[in-house]
Amino acid sequence: MIEFLKLVANENMKIYSRIRTWIMLGILALFNVLMPVLLKLTGAPLDIWTAFSWTESFTFLLNIIFTVVIAADLVAGEFTWGTIKLLLIRPWSRGKILLSKFFALLIFSLLGTAVVAVIGILSSSLLFSGGASQSINLEITDFTTSLLTLLTDYVELFIVALIAFMISTVFRSGSLAIGLSILMIFTKDLIGILFNPEKYEWAKYILFLHMDLGEYIKSPVGPGGVGIGFSIAVLVGYCLLFMLITWWSFSKRDVAA
Repeated sequence: MIEFLKLVANENMKIYSRIRTWIMLGILALFNVLMPVLLKLTGAPLDIWTAFSWTESFTFLLNIIFTVVIAADLVAGEFTWGTIKLLLIRPWSRGKILLSKFFALLIFSLLGTAVVAVIGILSSSLLFSGGASQSINLEITDFTTSLLTLLTDYVELFIVALIAFMISTVFRSGSLAIGLSILMIFTKDLIGILFNPEKYEWAKYILFLHMDLGEYIKSPVGPGGVGIGFSIAVLVGYCLLFMLITWWSFSKRDVAA
């Protein structure tokens, strides 16, 4: 266990020793301060949680993109710089090496999410009041909705990052992983329109239709009339498949290929 923690620490050192990582986190923090300021300048009568929700809807997209950049580089970067052979001659199995990289990715994704949540909420609370006309129950509801939205957004981030991690491992190309992942982010809604599960029964098994669990905050009925349990089952199934493909590619393929 200690050896595995050392592996994770080593992967984290690679991530946080690079200036670009701190630039991305700095940009994330900056926009979580800037967005509430811009909302304040509009003069709109917003409460804390509405301001945070608007801020989070924009800055979390940045969080996803930055996490994809890290995910795309974790494996492909080793091949690009030729350090993969030095890593594999160590007395660790390929499975443990890959898992340590995945854990490092999770830590970065959680750190970025924490930056969005903490700085976004603090900035919103400093600039906006809870709203004098709001009842305690309504404020609690807004707070709960904001946290649920943050949670469902993180689920989407996790899936996109996992896909980028898989593409990076299978094709050993960070640019391809970043490009395809970002393309997926901006086209998943279009795919939902083209393959409407109301029209095509099989379409309810398409991954992209279930990535935004935030829809269940508004309604208990999802795409094609399914429930949240069905959507979670689909997401888990795809995640397991992506993990299996990633493990197989990293464990079985020739490094020299």
